[in-house]
Amino acid sequence: MNLHGVLAIYKFEMARTSRTLVQSIVAPVITTSLYFIVFGAAIGSRIQQVEGVSYGAFIVPGLIMLNLLTHSISNASFGIYFPKFVGTIYEVLSAPVSTMEVVLGYVGSAATKSLILGIIILFTAAFFVDLQIAHPFVMLFFLVSTAASFSLLGFIIGIWADNFEKLSVVPMLLVTPLIFLGGSFYSIDMLPPLWQTISLFNPVLYLVSGFRWSFYEIADVNVGVSMLCIILFMAACLSVVFWIFKTGYKLRT
Repeated sequence: MNLHGVLAIYKFEMARTSRTLVQSIVAPVITTSLYFIVFGAAIGSRIQQVEGVSYGAFIVPGLIMLNLLTHSISNASFGIYFPKFVGTIYEVLSAPVSTMEVVLGYVGSAATKSLILGIIILFTAAFFVDLQIAHPFVMLFFLVSTAASFSLLGFIIGIWADNFEKLSVVPMLLVTPLIFLGGSFYSIDMLPPLWQTISLFNPVLYLVSGFRWSFYEIADVNVGVSMLCIILFMAACLSVVFWIFKTGYKLRT
């Protein structure tokens, strides 16, 4: 493996974060703090507990997943789209690096940024509520696998997009609604039976549910099913990425 090539792409993408520190780190932390103030104070005063956990603590896993998913997609999609936009992608394609090495560089940097943000938000949440992590290794599994898989999805979106409008249409019109309807701020047990059944078709529900189980051992679906879903999703994204590089879809044309 050409580690120098992987590190060159990785370091270049990570350096972009230092140049946009306010947008990448400060803004999400402020937004998360506002979620705690609004949801914790306004809704938390009416919903004292959810399945034995205070409402403020209950929404922490959902808030982390909300930021993890959206920023994984945006970091990876912009990271690969911009070289296409300015034409420097051809330098990468002609360099002595394999498909795996290119993906590792771009997706690895996007996932790292999202993980750093997720950890910062976790520490930020500790200032507002009392947190407990019952299964730290399961929590890390969901953090890493979610960041990696949705960075892969963002990578695919960045290659597919022809303009900046397309770059934001999938996260805005599809992913964000799925996150808000995926049990981030509530348990699906609070919904009518029909909507509980509909919610089970939302893939984000399985991520939020499994991640919340690692904190409080409460979940809307079995944690094993949640793990299987994220693994299958990652495998599907990897298959699409390798197909893109094999065919040259929107890269060599």
